[in-house]
Amino acid sequence: MTNFIKKAPFFILSFLFLSGCSVNKLAIKTTGSIIEYGMDALMEESDLVFAKESAPANLKLLEGLIKGDPENVTLLISAVKGFSSYTLAFLEDEDKERAKLFYNRGKEYGLRVLLKNRQFNETFKKNIDSFNKSLQSFKKDDVPALFWTGFAWGNWINLNLDLPEALIDIPKVESIMMRVMELDESYYYGSVHLFFGVSYGSRSAILGGNLEKSKEHFDGAIKISGGNFLIDYFYKAKYYAIPTQDKELFENLINKVISTPSDVLPEQRLVNEVAKVKAKKLLSQIDEYF
Repeated sequence: MTNFIKKAPFFILSFLFLSGCSVNKLAIKTTGSIIEYGMDALMEESDLVFAKESAPANLKLLEGLIKGDPENVTLLISAVKGFSSYTLAFLEDEDKERAKLFYNRGKEYGLRVLLKNRQFNETFKKNIDSFNKSLQSFKKDDVPALFWTGFAWGNWINLNLDLPEALIDIPKVESIMMRVMELDESYYYGSVHLFFGVSYGSRSAILGGNLEKSKEHFDGAIKISGGNFLIDYFYKAKYYAIPTQDKELFENLINKVISTPSDVLPEQRLVNEVAKVKAKKLLSQIDEYF
């Protein structure tokens, strides 16, 4: 039974691509909705081993569906969200080189959605002023595509701060996320604030880092999530408490993550479990930071 479950996505793909073209598209659209429910169910999972083992097959199924319907916005957004979340949870701390590749893969899926916008497409490779102007053409319905693309792109940058091409991209990513802030700062538990908290806290002042702004955004994310999205506290400990050398704050934030039940936010139980693992690891390294 276990082997069947692992192979099931490929049986589904075989069925789809042996069918006629019009039937394919209909089946893909239907399956795409199922994939969304599957992603939601995965985020509710508390067993990290189970989640880690099941996610790749689902992501590969998602890529197969995109092959059959490459313009499907729902599938493309699910792909950038899925690859970004998987990489953050299971690759970033274990294998940075693979994490770079997977964040970039997610970014590319997200850009395929954003580049459907004519104004954005025309200015994507132009100067930052033209790029910023084109972002005004995106509306609130575009927030998921904007946020997850910026999330994947921004995390790729954070892992490549030694590359000139990554540093050059920083203004564009920040502009994308500022547009998200303007349209809906509460999206995904206020995670656009979390993005800026990490962004300002992870860079030196010469590269645009600003610890005061970092704190403001971390506090903004915590306020919007009601303090239930535990990853907020972890990143505030890592990217604000450590740089400011506030050991007491660091310990308070990390202990908050560890002591709070992961089901305080049932629909994001997986992220909260990931936060706990990351927090425990960071706490074990406290002597290296203080």
